[in-house]
Amino acid sequence: MIPLRRDRNFILLLSGRVISYAGDQIQDFAFLLLVLAMTGSSGQSGFVLGLNTVSYLLFGLVAGALADRWDRRRTMIWCELGRAALAGSVAVALWLDRLTLPHLYAVAALAGVLTTLFEAAGAAALPSIVGPDRLSRALGVTQGVLNTLRVGGASIAALVHGLGRTVPFVVNAVSFVASAATLRLMRAPFQGERPAAAPAAPAGRVTAEIREGLGWLWRQPVIRLLALVQTGDNLRYGAGYLVIVTLAQGVGASPAQIGLIFSGAAVGALAGSLLADRVTRRFPLGGIAVTMLWVEALVFPLYAAAPGPLLLGLVAAAESVIAPICSVAIGTHRLTVTPEPLRGRTSAAVQTLTMGALSIGTMLGGAMIAAIGPQATTLALGGWLALLALFATANRDVRTAALTPAERP
Repeated sequence: MIPLRRDRNFILLLSGRVISYAGDQIQDFAFLLLVLAMTGSSGQSGFVLGLNTVSYLLFGLVAGALADRWDRRRTMIWCELGRAALAGSVAVALWLDRLTLPHLYAVAALAGVLTTLFEAAGAAALPSIVGPDRLSRALGVTQGVLNTLRVGGASIAALVHGLGRTVPFVVNAVSFVASAATLRLMRAPFQGERPAAAPAAPAGRVTAEIREGLGWLWRQPVIRLLALVQTGDNLRYGAGYLVIVTLAQGVGASPAQIGLIFSGAAVGALAGSLLADRVTRRFPLGGIAVTMLWVEALVFPLYAAAPGPLLLGLVAAAESVIAPICSVAIGTHRLTVTPEPLRGRTSAAVQTLTMGALSIGTMLGGAMIAAIGPQATTLALGGWLALLALFATANRDVRTAALTPAERP
């Protein structure tokens, strides 16, 4: 079997993800600073950032059904081109000095819809592109490369933002076009053989297809419970981004130093990504999930006590090591046991929960910071993580979950 590093299709897929991810990092940083500058409100910033993922709640299940019905590669290409147009519209509005908050709201929401469909198609396609035997390795390598980019990504985002308000959005638009080009060059199958789909899906049939996917998912207790654990964790994660930014500003950190704090988180995530494939093959899935929650519950409250940017970065690095390992383990298990025709629907259903929670968490974080302050918000989120850890530890299905069907109790 060809190693992943020599697999042309995987290299093209990964290259497109890297380019697009870099552009997104730059734009997200610019979005946050832009809304803060326009409104002076952390709550407004949380609302705009949350709109980028709230579409998972409204469109995620439909996106999964469409990803199983439509040609996945073509769907992903058109999603990238659509996101390029949205980023370009912000750049043009800024250049003409006509950017408004409703425009930002619309861009964030529409980009979220396209991202939902892109991610559903991409998750469902990956096992067909790399094969089941290389799936955990592919997930680990992808996370490792993206986390490597994160190490300097936030600092690069701050530097690009310093070149001009329009530059981050122009860069992101170009990155989406480049990602679409790499997908166009791929020759691997993105899905198994099946009858040709109709050009448009009747609403009633899409509903039936969604029910079929949800029904299968509900009958899988391990996947279902781990999805709920990830959902609870993402509520904290969504709120945590604004918490860290606000705490950093409170200790006098500059935009460049805030970028370095998130680079610290990326260093920790990179370390976890490098270990992910080895750990998922050696340790049971449930043990990985329970360990992740306890590490987060013990480390996250330390943000509130950090007196400066350096210690904030160290806490971010320590907290971020275990999450990519858990993500690879859960993703490998879910994609391996899910029948190929259902992968888009089941992946989208999980994403609907987890990314919807991320959106709600982002909005909730901004409201909590405004109401009780960043330190108290940090401690409250730490308490939430402790409750999740206790639930996972007490639940036998989660605690004893194995990585493959043969290992399940």
